[in-house]
Amino acid sequence: MSTEEKSLHFIEQIIEDSISNGFPKESLRFRFPPEPNGYLHIGHAKSICLNFGLGLKYNAPVNLRFDDTNPAKEEQEYVDAIKEDLQWLGFNWAEERYASDYFQQLYDWAVMMIKKGKAYVDSQSSEEMASQKGTPTQPGVDGPYRNRSVEENLTLFEGMKNGDFPEGSHVLRAKIDMASTNMLMRDPLMYRVLHRHHHRTGNDWKIYPMYDYAHGESDFIEQISHSICTLEFVMHRELYNWFLDQIYDDTKVRPNQYEFARLNLNYTVMSKRKLLQLVQENIVNGWDDPRMPTISGLRRRGYTANSIRKFCEIIGVAKRENIIDYSLLEFCLREDLNKTAPRVMAVLDPIKLVITNYPEGQEEWLDAENNQEDESAGFRKVPFSKTLFIEREDFLEDAPAKFFRLSIGREVRLKNAYIIKGESVIKDDSGEILEIHATYDADSKSGSGSEASQRKVAGTLHWVSVAHALETEVRLYDRLFLDQAPDSHKDKNFLDFMNPDSLQVVKGYVEPSLATVKAGDKFQFQRLGYFNVDKDSSVETIIFNKTVGLKDAWEEKGKKEENLLMNTQKDLNKYVKEKDETAAAALLIPIIENIKSVDNYSLLVQTVTKNIKNDNNALLFANLIVQYSDKVEINSFDADVVQKFYTMSLKSQLASVRVAAILNLKNDAQNFVLFEAVLAELKNVEKNEKVLALLN
Repeated sequence: MSTEEKSLHFIEQIIEDSISNGFPKESLRFRFPPEPNGYLHIGHAKSICLNFGLGLKYNAPVNLRFDDTNPAKEEQEYVDAIKEDLQWLGFNWAEERYASDYFQQLYDWAVMMIKKGKAYVDSQSSEEMASQKGTPTQPGVDGPYRNRSVEENLTLFEGMKNGDFPEGSHVLRAKIDMASTNMLMRDPLMYRVLHRHHHRTGNDWKIYPMYDYAHGESDFIEQISHSICTLEFVMHRELYNWFLDQIYDDTKVRPNQYEFARLNLNYTVMSKRKLLQLVQENIVNGWDDPRMPTISGLRRRGYTANSIRKFCEIIGVAKRENIIDYSLLEFCLREDLNKTAPRVMAVLDPIKLVITNYPEGQEEWLDAENNQEDESAGFRKVPFSKTLFIEREDFLEDAPAKFFRLSIGREVRLKNAYIIKGESVIKDDSGEILEIHATYDADSKSGSGSEASQRKVAGTLHWVSVAHALETEVRLYDRLFLDQAPDSHKDKNFLDFMNPDSLQVVKGYVEPSLATVKAGDKFQFQRLGYFNVDKDSSVETIIFNKTVGLKDAWEEKGKKEENLLMNTQKDLNKYVKEKDETAAAALLIPIIENIKSVDNYSLLVQTVTKNIKNDNNALLFANLIVQYSDKVEINSFDADVVQKFYTMSLKSQLASVRVAAILNLKNDAQNFVLFEAVLAELKNVEKNEKVLALLN
């Protein structure tokens, strides 16, 4: 195998094999087939890059086909948004097609199938059809209308088409095999009655084809050679082929379906239904809210098309489902923006810095590099004056040894300017610092080459001149969910994991070079992260969106919370060993506070689960998490885990474990009833006064 062949993903290998076996390369044709019932999200980007990437690789046409077969959920707005997203990502389609273009042909084929005894009109209710369809382990049974005559079926189907019947009264079903081991083959629906306005065909049709019927037949009409779907369509492939068998003409290309693993990204949801819920309930501000995983939301937040394409390239094309870390998407973005985004200075939490020995009324325009990663980016001028804004967190009046920013008696460099030394502060009556006073070394100007300018100091701060600063609105966006898999937990609604700090709006100040920015412009705010200009900006107010930080704050937070729980469990050992009750109570307070501070639901669930074992301290830790964390509840766990949790805890030799378990049971009415007999038995043998007091 050549080096090139080794680098091929499995779909490329399938195509190469097809060509090797005589399939004409000029007959290759692909398609991207979105349903226009919502905006595209990052998961669709993987499919887009795959299909259009194959088109580019093999110089083959790629159709954009809207599978618009459900007018109840589809709108022209979605069609327009999808086209805009594709063009922004950098892809051009060969032909713009719609499944609705083929409604007459699909109807004619359905009539042909009725005449051949391959389809029939069923007049059962949906509940009756579901009942007669059987289960995965039990075959279905023939419905009462399965053997209607061809003439009756044709009459009813034409009546459905003409709008003679209400919605839900009749459906057209394929006549396949009610005993098939594949439940999708048990006489699947082909058409349903819908008295709905279609965004393209208006009110011409009163019946609409089901996706499984229309999809493969549309591929055949367009002569798609390789129909690429995600893994949930594996079981649909048999049905895809059955429908093709009914119409296939061996003088034409027969489409073949292939499946790849969809993109699963942590800390988000990919369901269009759930994304629509976020929009409809005004939890976010529309489909293009910068917190949404939609392509339009990512674009508005400041993501680049190149970063998304790179992300899809890195994750590759696989046959097995896996979950991709959101941090990888952010990494691809940082890599791209680092090369292209101009550096500017902005202050988002300002405090005044007065340089007391700088001449009153004087100002300088200093040279500042636009992007050290791009030599051609050049320099700009930034104004410097006596009174500046710096970040509030960049100053501590009394700082520890490892604080490498400004404090009283310490020196730092102001970026592109001078070395300054903290001298004093002015405070209000409540002790809040209003101004920092410092002195500057006039010989230490950056780039001057003087001895003073080359002096090493602890840190470098960004700043803006108060007299020249532009006031802006800055929207600090963060991940929408606190949990890695918000829609995967039993007895939990995905909305339970919303991040309350996913959007914070602050007033910031930026340097005057940004006076003429326009929507979509991207910058690195030095030391703060990457930001872009939002479309809501106006001549009066510039609005910046935080795109991504310079570092992965979530990875740092995750590690901190993991380390916190590990260290807290170690502290618990000290608590258990402490004989003095007052001292033990004091040790317990920070343990409880640490547990309460952890936001990561999945981490807490995993920690509880792994601590349900024959170890007294581990069981105590698990009980304390259940008792004090407001993120997890006992119904967060499977029934067998809960059974083991209480059983082992109540049998523990450590009285404090039994106490904690009983307290948890008293807040858990359902399981309290199940363990009443165990508690009664414990009462008969218990000797610890605290446990007995709870049992009584």
